[in-house]
Amino acid sequence: MTKPLRIIVSCVVGVATFLTLLLLGMSIVQVTHTHDWFFTFLQMQILFMPMVLFLLLLAFSSGVVFFFILGYCQRMVLKPIEQPLQNLAAGKYDFKITKPSIDYQPMHGIQEDIQMIRDKLQMVSKELQLSNAQPKLFNGQTKEQILTEERHRLARELHDSVSQELFAAMMLLSAMNEQARKKQVEENQQKQLTMITDIITTAQSEMRALLLHLRPVNLEGKSLKTGIEQLLIELQSKVTIQIRWQIADLHLPTIIEDQLFRVVQELLSNTLRHAKAQELEVYLNEVNQQIQLRFIDDGIGFDISKEKAGSYGLTNIRERIQGVGGTVKIISFNNQGTSVEIKVPIFKEGNVSDDSSAISR
Repeated sequence: MTKPLRIIVSCVVGVATFLTLLLLGMSIVQVTHTHDWFFTFLQMQILFMPMVLFLLLLAFSSGVVFFFILGYCQRMVLKPIEQPLQNLAAGKYDFKITKPSIDYQPMHGIQEDIQMIRDKLQMVSKELQLSNAQPKLFNGQTKEQILTEERHRLARELHDSVSQELFAAMMLLSAMNEQARKKQVEENQQKQLTMITDIITTAQSEMRALLLHLRPVNLEGKSLKTGIEQLLIELQSKVTIQIRWQIADLHLPTIIEDQLFRVVQELLSNTLRHAKAQELEVYLNEVNQQIQLRFIDDGIGFDISKEKAGSYGLTNIRERIQGVGGTVKIISFNNQGTSVEIKVPIFKEGNVSDDSSAISR
């Protein structure tokens, strides 16, 4: 029952109480005072106030009390299913359904339905992870092998051609800047040289981000902790962003480790190319049978309601995480940074508890 409906019901109860008390009081006065009973009733006082006003306050109080009692009973009835529904929405499946405080028979059926939905969602997530763990062959190669070879080829070509040319251009431009300072060229020319330097510097940053994006998809035998930390250490030595991280040493199925590692690469690439951040925080840990990955930067942020929020990078991240039964939550505001929280359920033998006995008791 919604709050407006509870208010309406409480008002009806208050009006009914007032009319009942009014009729009861008038009937008593009519029996005891045969003549002029109506005027006698109007002149009667209780606690130094007219009888009608006292009955009105009493009816109003009864309506308020009924409103809070109704709300309390509703919370007691709905409380046992509120938290399970929130857990399901967040992708958490390892929870128990408690017995309601108030014995309301229809609620038992709802709890059984929630348990059935929980078990089915857990089964679907398990099957999804197992399905994605099976290699899919295209002309004798898996999709990841084809993508890896193409990424290696593009990375080599970019590094050997564009990246080297940008480096050479920066060296030449540095020499030109030095000569310009010695010869004291005009201010307009000096500003143009500075502008060109900024453009090449931005292009080099974009190139680093692209090369990072084209790194190998898998961990190549390393643990997830080692792979992410090496990636962050290498990145810290090449860019000016201050990076803080806390990576737990987790042992996960290969498909989940590879997907999380690739997502970390995607997030780092997006941060370098778009965020213009000065600080970046990366956290990976296990919480309540879930892998939790958090990325927080202090960059320019973006409006997630606009089409740009559905860019290829973020869309690819969502697809990868959904492929292992996980969820992605993105919070971002203009000029206030971005926070990305990723949760992936971990399934272990016997982690689904049978709550049917607890519900029926």
